[in-house]
This record gives sequence, C-alpha cells and structure tokens, in this order.
Amino acid sequence: MTAKIISVVNQKGGSGKTTLSMQLAGALARRGNKVLVVDADPQGTATRWAASADDEKPFPASVVGLSAASTKVHREVKKFVGDYQYIIIDCPPAADSPVPQSALLVADLALVPVIPSPLDMWAAVGIREVIGNVSDINEDLRSRLVINQLQPNTTLAKEALEVLPEFGIDICRTYMHQRQVYRQSAVFGQTVHDFGSKAAAAVEELDALTDEILTLLKRRPAKSAAGDGRD
Repeated sequence: MTAKIISVVNQKGGSGKTTLSMQLAGALARRGNKVLVVDADPQGTATRWAASADDEKPFPASVVGLSAASTKVHREVKKFVGDYQYIIIDCPPAADSPVPQSALLVADLALVPVIPSPLDMWAAVGIREVIGNVSDINEDLRSRLVINQLQPNTTLAKEALEVLPEFGIDICRTYMHQRQVYRQSAVFGQTVHDFGSKAAAAVEELDALTDEILTLLKRRPAKSAAGDGRD
C-alpha cells in the first residue's frame, strides 16, 4: 500500500489544526485503515493527546514526532508511506516555518482549518501563498478550507462565511461547529466517537467530513448517514 498524505496547515495558532488532525485520524482508523499522525509541531500537542489515552484503550492511530526534521519532514514521511494507508501531518502555526512547506511537498491534500472571523481569515492569507508556491512543484496537491469552531447564529460568522468563497481555496461542504466534546476528547486521548450520545452531532459532522475527504482523495467513502454539517 502507498499512503495518501494529508497536511493540516495554517499560520495562525488556535485554528484547530491538531483537533482536525487527530479527529480525522481517529475517524479513518475506526473504518479499518492503518493511520499515522506525524506531529511536526514543536509544541507536541498531538503527541500529548495520544499519550493521554488509557493504556487499555489507546488512541486508534499511531503518532510519531518529527518536528526536529524541519526542512526534511517530507523525506522522513516518505519512509512511512509503505506502512500506512493514510498519513496526516500536523504542522506548526507559522507560514514562514520550513515545516509546512516541506510537508506540502509530499501531500496529496492540504487542509486549512479556519475559524470564520475576519482576523482568522486575514491570518490565513500567508498559508494560501505557501500552498500556491508549493503547488508549482507538487502539481498533484489539492487544498481545502475546513470551517472550524463555527457558531452559525452569530453575525460575525455569517459575514465571514459570505466572503470566504473569495479566499481563493475551495471550502469543504462540511463544517465543524464549536462543541465542548472536541476539547474533552483531547483531555482523554480519544476522539468524539468515544463519547456516546452526547457527541452525536460532532460524530455526524466528523463522519461527513471524513467521507468528503475520502472522495477528494479518490478513495470510496464508507456508507454514512451523516449530512453535510451545515445548519
């Protein structure tokens, strides 16, 4: 097997890169895939997330720390492509860091989580330029914005969503809403799938996003009753 590689990037901290990386990794693993999360962020949040899991119920995907690889992340990731079906690279929050650029060189898909607010949108402009520059080298690279921490009934979110189509990167149809269970799952080293009925809405939108990403990667998604995550 040859892994499909997803780089999760944004130059702004707090956009939800690690949350998206770990939740997506868990969702893919629950479908029977062998998944690796590459923690390329010196903060090591993905590594700590997985380490928080109970020994009797480990995080469903493997996690490896490669932040020290810097400009050679893409070379290190290539060593794992024959062992996994999906590799998700959680990049540090800096467009001028060499790590996102290196990770994008080997990626099939770049996911850019963005909170729908003007400040977050302005901060994401730099990573858009990085993706564009790397696309000149990696011609197979595709990219998508992932709306994260959405509060659909706020005026700020509505106004931001209206202008996001002009950003220059296509938007995933599925939105991730602001939900406490996303933070809770990090504390316990799990994903929203482990929280039963109280996480039903989060599970639904995560499964829908997973289906959408699998379609982008040209692998047939598993059946899901989930909608597209919009209100």
